[in-house]
Amino acid sequence: MAEQMRELVARAAAIWGRARAVVALTGAGLSTGSGIPDFRSPRTGLWRGDDPMVVASLETFRYSPETFFAWVRPLAGQIQRAEPNAAHRALARLEAQGKLQTVITQNIDELHRRAGSQNVLELHGSLRSLTCVHCFQVWPAEGRLERFVAQGVLPRCPRCEGLLKPDVTLMGEELSAAVWRAARQAARQCDLMLVAGSSLEVMPAAGLPLEAIQRGAQVIVVNRDPTYVDERASVVIQADVNDVLPDLAKAVGAADAAR
Repeated sequence: MAEQMRELVARAAAIWGRARAVVALTGAGLSTGSGIPDFRSPRTGLWRGDDPMVVASLETFRYSPETFFAWVRPLAGQIQRAEPNAAHRALARLEAQGKLQTVITQNIDELHRRAGSQNVLELHGSLRSLTCVHCFQVWPAEGRLERFVAQGVLPRCPRCEGLLKPDVTLMGEELSAAVWRAARQAARQCDLMLVAGSSLEVMPAAGLPLEAIQRGAQVIVVNRDPTYVDERASVVIQADVNDVLPDLAKAVGAADAAR
């Protein structure tokens, strides 16, 4: 690790060691190391050739579900094949040590849970379940999603044959009220928020660090690109989360052991 990076990690670990309630807000950059593309990278982002309002909006799902399913099929396959990476495992380790209370994620891939994180708030839902658009019965995605990825067969409700919608938040769709309420409460009650792998460009999730700051919390940002909150953050590390978070978790643990 370069000297400047070591110094930034040490500063972040020192702040973390003094915190009583730590929340992590994670975005797509946390899962690129697991082979899941982010949204805005010029060459590999999901939106590089598609308008999200055309392929991934609630209106599209209602009036042209085939368009949505054609777009989401390769992404669902990538998520199925993905494994948690070093950044996911570092956050799970910090939680297990009592050094991280909550993970708020914008990701739908469940990699935080699979890495071992327990208190995870999935702002945009996940592919774990599907809901019938006609009878509103909720079904587990296991089996149904695999069949869709392998064969392209649209998932149908076993009860009424209605189309099953993945329980993810589409463009133009409101977040789960309960999850959003819990996320805001966590942001307001923490005294340190880690922003990891998020460009902070998608509202309302992007507003959570500001809510934390306004309540007196400090913010640490680990992201490849600048974010709007950098100028108000205590530490900003512009690097890959997979390179930083394992070292940060190690430094936090070592600082705690030294006390």
